[in-house]
Amino acid sequence: MISVHLGIDVGGTASRWVACDDSGVVLARGKTSGATGHLFNPVEKERLRTALGSIAADLRAQGLVAKSATTGLTGFGAGVSGTLRELLGEFFGVAADGCVTVDDMTLAYASIFKPGEGHLISAGTGSIALHIGTGDTYVRVGGRGILIDDAGSGSWIALKALDTLFRRLDHDGSFEGVAILAEEIAARLGGIEWPAVREFVYGGDRGRIGTLSVAVGAAAERGDATARDILRAAGQELALLGTALTGRVGARPIGFVGGVLALPGIRQAIAEALAGAEVVFPEADAALAAARMQTSASTEWRAALAENTGLA
Repeated sequence: MISVHLGIDVGGTASRWVACDDSGVVLARGKTSGATGHLFNPVEKERLRTALGSIAADLRAQGLVAKSATTGLTGFGAGVSGTLRELLGEFFGVAADGCVTVDDMTLAYASIFKPGEGHLISAGTGSIALHIGTGDTYVRVGGRGILIDDAGSGSWIALKALDTLFRRLDHDGSFEGVAILAEEIAARLGGIEWPAVREFVYGGDRGRIGTLSVAVGAAAERGDATARDILRAAGQELALLGTALTGRVGARPIGFVGGVLALPGIRQAIAEALAGAEVVFPEADAALAAARMQTSASTEWRAALAENTGLA
């Protein structure tokens, strides 16, 4: 068996993992089911057990054994770090002092910037901005969920679209003027009647609301002016997250990641709103950053995590 450093990036819909040697060379990688860091919820804990079990089986099949494990989870909080370390020990045989447990945004930041180097905004189902410096410098903006804000996210875009459609229906008795947007949403819900929309929005996982942002993007590509306005506003809201970090920490390169950036007009709106700032759209490989976190190839981030007690 070959000893490796294991990095795992756990998202709500999928978990990605990378195994590398002590020099940071990738030996294996894979993908399995997702989970969240809400380990106080028995259902979520079982989902994570399923994902970790799948990864452990893949490692064994390839003759690999973990000597360290760095894991980032969406929704992770320090209150469940002990539980997560126990699970990592159970599935991979790694001692608690060989485990690093953080949230997924910390991993994403580490995959793009050195400590203190930039500002990172993630725009997916939700939206959040982060700056991690040396010492105890940790500034988070947004990320409070769709019931409070998550402006510019996929969920925000979807809810703006639904609100616009039903306000038009309330005032005019039809979707005239927003017919393309209504068609695209109806195609994904099986109808635009209120019972179908109500069941989709209120009847299940809030995370799936964000999937309707794709419908808004499709409507914008077909020329729907309302959809284009919503996406432009989303880009402006995401830019405000970068502005907030700049105001609190100072000017740095501002990186944007996440699936929302693929929607038409988003990147352009961000760039226009942040004219004069250094804006980048990097590709994040959080699982690779996690795997390298405890190797000789990544001493800077080990030191930063050790100094910042609020991260793990």
